[in-house]
Amino acid sequence: MTEKIIVIDEGTTSTRAMLFSVDGTPLGSAQREFRQHYPAPGLVEHDAAEIWTATLACTRAMIDKAGGAGAIAAIGITNQRETVVFWDRATGEPLAPAIVWQDRRTAADCARLKAEGHEPAVQAASGLLLDPYFSGSKIGWALRNWPQLAEAGDRLAVGTVESYLVHRLTGGVHVSDATNASRTLLMDINGASGWDAGLCDLLGVPMSLLPEITGCTTTVGTTMPDLLGGAIPICGMAGDQQAATIGQACLASGQTKATFGTGAFILSASGTTRPRSDNRLLATILAQEGEVRSYALEGSVFVAGSLIKWLRDGLGLLANAGESEGLARSVDDNGGVYLVPALAGLGAPHWRPDALAALSGLSFASNKAHIARAALEAQAYQAHDLKTAFAADGVDWSELRIDGGMAANDWMAQDLADMLDLTVERPEFVESTALGAAMLAATGAGLYPDLASATKAMRGRTTRFTPALAPEKRKARLAGWQSALAKVLG
Repeated sequence: MTEKIIVIDEGTTSTRAMLFSVDGTPLGSAQREFRQHYPAPGLVEHDAAEIWTATLACTRAMIDKAGGAGAIAAIGITNQRETVVFWDRATGEPLAPAIVWQDRRTAADCARLKAEGHEPAVQAASGLLLDPYFSGSKIGWALRNWPQLAEAGDRLAVGTVESYLVHRLTGGVHVSDATNASRTLLMDINGASGWDAGLCDLLGVPMSLLPEITGCTTTVGTTMPDLLGGAIPICGMAGDQQAATIGQACLASGQTKATFGTGAFILSASGTTRPRSDNRLLATILAQEGEVRSYALEGSVFVAGSLIKWLRDGLGLLANAGESEGLARSVDDNGGVYLVPALAGLGAPHWRPDALAALSGLSFASNKAHIARAALEAQAYQAHDLKTAFAADGVDWSELRIDGGMAANDWMAQDLADMLDLTVERPEFVESTALGAAMLAATGAGLYPDLASATKAMRGRTTRFTPALAPEKRKARLAGWQSALAKVLG
């Protein structure tokens, strides 16, 4: 029976393909890391050809596990959202490095546009702020600075990662789903609007380069038979954070999830009403079924799991990421040590691309356990800052559903409950991003009548963490964080 689903989960540091049954049970996974390129401070690039090679290998492995392409009902795709790829329409080959969402090369451009007074109009149309995090300024920069893009002429195609993968898989379809398109700074997210001519002009992006915007459960094409052994429909797509929100079954207004992956991203569903923020949060499209769009309010933290990876690979303080939990438990408290993880600037609610990370409160009594604990504690502090901003916008969380690689850390999950003073719920299967893409694909393939039915049927069991920290200790720790943060913000 063709009731298995393959999800391509293309993240910031690796590509993965996962095989799911129609009830959401994970049946297999194949993963390949790819290189991170840092040509200069603040610049982050990927090789899209390497991403494609990894994607093809992982997807083929899951098709083999399923018993062949005939066993697959649909492919879903979820991806790192704001990363931009430039490729040749004829060959599919990249024409330049992919500029990653963490890249800050357009900070001065965004600051200039903000100083010129453009941000209110940009926010009204796109739901976003003028920050180098988003795709549009990256595209404009590349078109001005990489001559090979101009030389490509009509052969040049531009899109986010899911757009590039669909083009390669189908042999030429150029589309982007509404959730990814809503992260570009180039889309009017109000009503049934699409690419916005004013935003494109502001950022120097010709609309002719951009893909067609589609729904998240739309069949956008089928794979070329020679690639995967058959023509498989691609009918579920969403950016990774929207996919995780769907995977956590956060579809009703006010339901909130936090994904702790490379960064940390908190989304609160707002139904079919577009949210508006006075506290520097983002309005984004959560999903589009047919012509109906639902929205979410989002807070984006740039550094979460990448901080633990940096402690492991950059500083050599950890043998592996899992060691951080044992180290955090080995000390009674943080010993006065605070780590503000602004390794790629600060995201919401501060939006300071110029901010630099800081480790404070060190003494001879400090050791690597205190630093590891401070790194994990920083996740709860950043979440608390966002909780305050969400509440100020009228969206106060009643509980928080967490997922992502870091969420498997029991110590951190409990610390979130303690510092946020609310119940934290974690699914048994923490890879909600892939599961959400599977739900979208299952809906698009007609295995469920709508997305709400898919989320109800496919989400598994959960574990709950409840607050257990004395209020005075919570207050003292937050005061220490605010003091450390103030030094970074200047």
